[in-house]
Amino acid sequence: MSEGSTVGAHVIKIMGYIQTLEKLGFPLKDELATDVILQSLPDSFNQFVLNFNMNEINKTPPQLLSMLRTAEINLKNVGPKPVLMVRKGKKKCKSVAKSKGDGKTKTDGKEALRPKKGIKKDGKCFHCGKNGHWKRNCPIHLQEVKKAKTSEASTSEASKEKA
Repeated sequence: MSEGSTVGAHVIKIMGYIQTLEKLGFPLKDELATDVILQSLPDSFNQFVLNFNMNEINKTPPQLLSMLRTAEINLKNVGPKPVLMVRKGKKKCKSVAKSKGDGKTKTDGKEALRPKKGIKKDGKCFHCGKNGHWKRNCPIHLQEVKKAKTSEASTSEASKEKA
């Protein structure tokens, strides 16, 4: 079938060929006849063929003809497919927010991260419970971490020497 011709005339022509095969002693089952009709359709009916096969619709050739006529009407109503145009280049479009004069202006990202009141210097340490420092700055905690690292290093070296 050529693109732009009516699907009705094409399917009736294919059904005539199928009837001629039956007269010659080579009858085709409805499923095979349906497949022959669907395979002879142009690319514009690809979506219809896909849906037909995915839903496993079992129709006789005359029923398929009526479905194809309906699909052809729907294809004509859709119109041409949209075309995506791509430009070559490095320039990117950036949207710029403009101030509307309401007194609110967008701030820089660095300003938004600054605390409003400042950081409290006097905090209670979760490790030793004393005021004036936090756990990450606690001298007792830092000594324990240092000892743990040295003991891990010595035990790993001893296990390597045994092996």
